[in-house]
Amino acid sequence: MAERRPVRVLPETVANQIAAGEVVERPASVVKELVENALDAGATRVDVVVEGGGAKLVEVADNGSGMDREDALAALERQATSKISTSEDITHIGTFGFRGEAIPSIASVSRFSIVTRIEGADAATSIQVIGGTRDWVGEAGRPIGTTVTVRDLFFNVPARRKFLRAPTTELTRIRQTLSAIALANPAVAFRLRADGRDLFRLPEGDALADRVRVILGEAVADALLPIDHEQGGIAVSGFISKPDFVRGGSPEQYCFVNRRPATAVQVHVAVRDAWPVRDHRPVVVLFVDLPPEEVDVNVHPAKREVRFRRGDLVSAAIRVALAKALG
Repeated sequence: MAERRPVRVLPETVANQIAAGEVVERPASVVKELVENALDAGATRVDVVVEGGGAKLVEVADNGSGMDREDALAALERQATSKISTSEDITHIGTFGFRGEAIPSIASVSRFSIVTRIEGADAATSIQVIGGTRDWVGEAGRPIGTTVTVRDLFFNVPARRKFLRAPTTELTRIRQTLSAIALANPAVAFRLRADGRDLFRLPEGDALADRVRVILGEAVADALLPIDHEQGGIAVSGFISKPDFVRGGSPEQYCFVNRRPATAVQVHVAVRDAWPVRDHRPVVVLFVDLPPEEVDVNVHPAKREVRFRRGDLVSAAIRVALAKALG
């Protein structure tokens, strides 16, 4: 017989590290969570700085609303969020981060600091956390907004750190992640700086077509057809490449559900069914917008997948939209 083991409540540090395994897969996950928090704070400018593919440093600075000291300390607690307050709110999610797991999870596996200031405050609140343990709380100078600095990701979980790829590979994933978020938010200015070099600067107030041209390149942009269709309360928009356009490697395919970078099985199937060519895949920038109560965004720890309440209607809308765009 197996040895009997008593049931124990896990220490908070261990629980946070387990949660980090779901939320923080790699440096790109850190960038995603922190940038989404910046957008939820109303930022119109987000600057991302990384070193060593993000394993050495990820820093995200924004000009959002910021936090006071009480909220900044509360944000380091698990299940602490300003995005929802009741179970009914889960069916009407209109924000990005809402689980209340990202900040404590990241802080538990890094040397973490946050400097944040709200309007009217004499100084910013500064908090440092090392491996999930609060190290220092004080004041600092900063304009309104928030800067989160994450150093030495997985320094205290070496087994996790071994699974990271080469810095160039991790940087590619960071760039892809931030590019997707930037496509969904053309009104926001984004900057990505890696190892002392700017990879891109995207101005505030871009038109979607202009942002697509910068992120995907001139050749791709010139081969795109616009998508614009609405039926049954489901709006489908974006761009798809012409059937005769072929690009080497895996073509870029971006999908956004209610402006959230996410996908669902119905989306993949609908795009595949509508595409008339079988020997190559299209370049797609696809936006699907529908009432929040028609989407369950709470089915994946990292919020990469969603579930539709009426997936057949969404599939039908996408197929018709792509058929119209492709003529």
